[in-house]
This record gives sequence, structure tokens and C-alpha cells, in this order.
Amino acid sequence: MTGDNPAGDAYAAKAEKNRYQEYTLSAERGEITDRAGIALATSVDAYDITADPKMFTPEESKAPDAPEQAAALLAPILGQDPAELVRKLKAPKSRYALLARRQTPQVWNQIKDLKNVFAEKARTEKAGGAPGVSVLAGIFNEPSSKRVYPNGTLAAGILGYVNADGRGGGGLESMLDKELSGKDGKIKYAQSGGRRVPTVGARETPAVPGSDIELTIDRDIQWAAQQAITQQVEESRADRGYVIVQNARTGEVLAMANAPGFDPNDLSQADSAAMGNAALQDAYEPGSTAKVISMAAVLEEGAATPSTRVVVPNRLHRGDRLFKDDIDHPTWYLTLNGVLAKSSNIGTILATGQLGPTQPQANRVLHSYLRKFGFGSPTGLGYPGETAGILAKPQDWSTSQQYTIPFGQGLSINAMQAASVYSTIANGGVRIEPTLVRGTKGPDGRFTPAPAPKQTRVVSEKTAKTLAAMLESVVDDEEGTGTKAAIPGYRVAGKTGTANRVDPQLGRYKGYTASFAGFAPADDPRITVYCAIQNPTRGSYFGGQICGPIYKKVMEFALKTLQVAPTGKKPPRMPVTFKPGE
Repeated sequence: MTGDNPAGDAYAAKAEKNRYQEYTLSAERGEITDRAGIALATSVDAYDITADPKMFTPEESKAPDAPEQAAALLAPILGQDPAELVRKLKAPKSRYALLARRQTPQVWNQIKDLKNVFAEKARTEKAGGAPGVSVLAGIFNEPSSKRVYPNGTLAAGILGYVNADGRGGGGLESMLDKELSGKDGKIKYAQSGGRRVPTVGARETPAVPGSDIELTIDRDIQWAAQQAITQQVEESRADRGYVIVQNARTGEVLAMANAPGFDPNDLSQADSAAMGNAALQDAYEPGSTAKVISMAAVLEEGAATPSTRVVVPNRLHRGDRLFKDDIDHPTWYLTLNGVLAKSSNIGTILATGQLGPTQPQANRVLHSYLRKFGFGSPTGLGYPGETAGILAKPQDWSTSQQYTIPFGQGLSINAMQAASVYSTIANGGVRIEPTLVRGTKGPDGRFTPAPAPKQTRVVSEKTAKTLAAMLESVVDDEEGTGTKAAIPGYRVAGKTGTANRVDPQLGRYKGYTASFAGFAPADDPRITVYCAIQNPTRGSYFGGQICGPIYKKVMEFALKTLQVAPTGKKPPRMPVTFKPGE
């Protein structure tokens, strides 16, 4: 009964003050590095700013407006609304309030300096017989960490970002959140007057740090790709653009650059439309870069050879449409190699028509190759929000789709799928699923390589080598559409693309998708580069004109960075045209 046991009352009062507090010990988030171990995303020391609301009551603080005074001092330092801080400091019956997460050491130092000033003032007042009020005595810090991206916008589309709760909010930060975040710990201790009290009752479960993730990305190649695409998107006043660089032999993605991008260090300034990874999340019609699949099917099925003659009229009537090429021309007398070099839509329709005795049978054969090359399926990266694109079943192709799909219209893909097609040809006809992660390093420091990617034979080595030689004509022959992608000293295989673009807002064709895809050295392929620009509105909109130079710039940089020597062999120079009657 109260009053009967003064000692018991004193202990009870003391126990109330020495309340046990339990806090979470945040696990250190793992780093994300490039293939050389250079940090792309890391964590630095930070502090959660906390308070003990009981210490802001009039009884404890000896000030009737302690929450208001403290909030007025803290709001400008924490960049928060004073009224919100007052609400937290007045939390009824609570001994813990989180005021701000992941503040820098500089912020805590500012608060600590203020605390010291008020504590000294209170001591002086107390010595003079006054109550001695220290309105910030109930403000504390808890060690935490803050995610930083040392290279700013570099690879932001791949990395994503971390949200206010310290969890992955997009990109690889979200996809690999479990591995990166580790396991939080807990600590329980007694607290008296805002200070920890050493006691036998204290318990601690240590936090387990997250794993480090090593990517396949090469930071320098990523930088070169990002610079090139950003500059061209600005010059062309385009909606956006992407560049992918892939190791053709291993499937490893060396760069995946988007423009415009964002800085994950400052999401308040980021445009929400630029915060994803458009290279994997945009679905668009590829246009002529997909003609290489049509050619692969024709060669693999034995329907034609590179020297097969194709007479290409100025217009071709098929189904309910009249088809034409990019430019008006007299009747062209082209080889199959020439059809690819000059990127003739009509020539491609005529060639793929040979894939079966009837059009529906030819459609089925072409569809099987589109699927084998990866169209209509996820890339294998497992990236959040990735699109598989759209590839209808052949029996559902409309009258016009039967003739537009061979030249890359009437189906949609993402940029990684497009790059993978060229890597498959470069790799002797074997498709390797692309990879972004090389491996992980656990808290014990042991490196675990990522599982080997799936490999599938798509076309024979002979067909792949023939296609590589044909793709050289696009860049190397004066009749070709990709001459701006030529690199002195190296044999280059490539293909231009200029597709009609479906405007996502309007739901109809408006503007163009310009693209260029290829690999080098053509006779001993090492690197694939793919570039696409959406809706260029100033200057040229042709893929060869605006993406060819990007391909050249990025490919040259990658070849030098990876120290790939020129092969020194001469290209085969297959004929592009023929003379009728000869």
C-alpha cells in the first residue's frame, strides 16, 4: 500500500526512471560494386535522431512548453515541420519517438552542440538557484547508415535506390534486397535520465551485415555509354535512349545506360518517368534490326544463300497493303546479302515468303526463330518491371502482320532482347542468357560466383558465320546503311533500324525508333553494342545516322578498354547487287 513502504516507493520510482528500452540495431547494407570491385552503391555512418517524450513533460523538463521549444530548435536542422516534431515529442505514455532517419554525422554534431549549450546554461542557472531547464536533454541518437551512390547518376537505372525505410525501392537494390540488407539485431538496456545504465539485464543480439554484390558492369564502359547516349538524346530532342554493351562470349552485361537518368542520392530532384530502367522496361517495335532473325531463318532453313538473287520492285502488293522501302527506288537487283545491306523491307518479305509452301506455314517457321532468339520471353535477368515484349502466336497474325513482322514491325521487344540477338550470332549461334551479377561476397568474406547462365543453340555455327559476314556489308559496303559505324582497323558487323513508333500516350504510330546493333571484331566477335533512341525530333531520325556514331564511339572505347586487338584479316566482300541477264 502506498506510503507504508517508503523504500519500496523509492525503488518503484527509480524503476520507472530506469525503464528498459529495446532498440533495433540496423544491419549494415552490402555494397554493390562493378566487376573490378569499384563501389557503385555503398553505405556510410549515419544516425537516427530519437527522443524520450517523457523527458519533455512539464514535470520532467521543468518547462511548460519544452516540446515547442525543442521543435523550434530542431526543425531547421532536420528540415522538418515543427508541428510534426511537437506531435512526436508529446507522444503520450511513450519513452521512444523516432524524429528523423539516417541523418549525417554533421546533423548530429549540430544537435549535440546545441544540447551542450543548453546543458551548460541549465547548470549555470541551477548553481544560481533557478530550476535549470535543458530542453534538448531528451534528444538522442541511434547509430544507423545512409545509402550513397559515389558516382551519382552512373548506372542509376540498373542500381535503383533505397527508400526512406532503408529497403530497396527499385532496380537491383529492390531485386537483391534480401541479400543486401542482412539481418537487424536488437539491444535492450536500462535508461535513467536519458542515459544508458550498465546493468546485468542488458541484452544484445548483434546485427548480421548484408552481402556485397559484384556486378558484371564495367564502370568505365558504363560511363562511356552513358555519356554518348545522354549527348545524342539531348541533341536529337528525343524522349529517351539506351545503350547496352554485352560480352558476346559470356553473356555478361558490361554496360546498360539510359538517358535521361536520375541521381539516387537526391530523389527529390528526380523525374519519376526517368527513375526506372527503360532499357528493360520499355516495349517498342524494333524495326530493321530484327531483319537479321528473318535472314537467320532463311539461311538455316536452306531457303536461300547470301548470293540468292532477289528482284525488289518499288512497291509490293501483299494482303490488303502496298509495301515500300524507306526510299523510292527503281527496281533493285539485289542478292540476299544486298537485301540486308540496303535494309529492304520488300526484299525481306520476299525472302521470308520462301520459308514455307504457304504463307501460314512460313509464318510458323519465322515465329519459331523469333522465339528461339528470345522474343516474347523474359531475358533471364529477373529484373523488376522487365517487359517480355509482345509476340503474337502465328495463327493470330493479322494480314498486315504476316508481312511487317519479317522487317520488325507488329511485334515489340526491350533493348536487352535486341542486344541478345546480336550476341547470339556473335557467339556462333548459341544464345547465352544475359547476366548482370557476377557473384556475392558474404559477411565471412567468401566470394560465391553467380550460377552459370543457360545456353541454347539457336542456329548453326555456319549460319552464324554467314550472318556475321552479311552484317559486315551493312557497315563496310558503300551501298550499306551503316557506314557511320565503321571503326578504322577493325572489322565491324552491324545493322541499322528505323521503325515507326507507337506513341504510348496516343496509342497510335507517331515518330520513330532509331537503332543500331552489332558486334566486333566481326571475324572473332568479342563485344556486342546496341543503341536505340525513342522519338528523335531534331535532325535525322535514321538509325544509321544517329545511332551508328554512338555505336562507333562506345564500341571503340570498349575495344580499347578490354584491349581487343584488330584481327588484321580482310573482310569477304560479298556482292550486294547483280546484273540481270548475267
